[in-house]
Amino acid sequence: MISVIMLTYNREKYLSQMIECILNQTYTDFEFIIVDNGSSDRSAEIAESYAIKDNRIRLIKRDRGTIGAGRNTGLDAAKGDYIAFVDDDDICTPDYLLFLYNLIVENNADISICGATWSDKDEKRIMTSEEALLLLLMRKHYNVAFPTKMFRRKLFDNLRFDENSKYDDIYLMPKMLASAERVAYHGLSKYEFVRHETNNSAWTQHHELLDNATLCEYLRVYDDRTKWLIEKYPDKTADWNYFNWSFMISMVEKINRYKLTVSYETKNHLIKLLKLNAEEFLNSIHTQEFERTWMKDYILT
Repeated sequence: MISVIMLTYNREKYLSQMIECILNQTYTDFEFIIVDNGSSDRSAEIAESYAIKDNRIRLIKRDRGTIGAGRNTGLDAAKGDYIAFVDDDDICTPDYLLFLYNLIVENNADISICGATWSDKDEKRIMTSEEALLLLLMRKHYNVAFPTKMFRRKLFDNLRFDENSKYDDIYLMPKMLASAERVAYHGLSKYEFVRHETNNSAWTQHHELLDNATLCEYLRVYDDRTKWLIEKYPDKTADWNYFNWSFMISMVEKINRYKLTVSYETKNHLIKLLKLNAEEFLNSIHTQEFERTWMKDYILT
């Protein structure tokens, strides 16, 4: 019924704990597709040792590629009616799959979403695609990461991960939500994102790791996402623009507070865009008081 997809790359330190989390699930009717993305450590060997003992595991070895390319390999091999994702350095509760499965089936939804440790809320919502997108971009209930969610397989018929970006989830998750008729959310925590310095998004917790190339890639992906959202839901243009500007001002604040080393051109680009759109940003129904303070301190001085 369920295909669980996990990409792994050089995670020999963490890999066993997530494999065991999945093998010990209370819901047992699943296939566990582990895609080794060209690891140079013992990750593939560890996964293979588990596959020998449990025939629900399918190990696929491929040459080194992007996260998106690896996940697409898993999707192409998946046979389940539902798709769930986990990351190789995280952990989940024993009822992670059962909780998401019951949530999606009982509410006749296309996507189900549970909480994570940072967003543990005993709150239920059945949403349209637009409502789910707005809640996503508010970044208070759930994020763009594919773990914590289960999808009906049909949603992937015409959608795949971007194989040319390090941050493919930022762009694809809105498209997944937009393709759903109903999204079921219950915010109880069933998943833990384990943070460490080798995470792809480690800089969000360790800000000193943010460099100019990473920031520019984030800005490009956010801009592409905003353009797509405006084209898809033009009546919500003000909302989509706000969320893009909100990210920009948060980056300017971090650059100043942590004295981050980014190019003058990148910082100046952010300031210029925020100045041009200051009035609309400050008048948005979403704008927070701390964002007004940051605009005053860093942009409008």
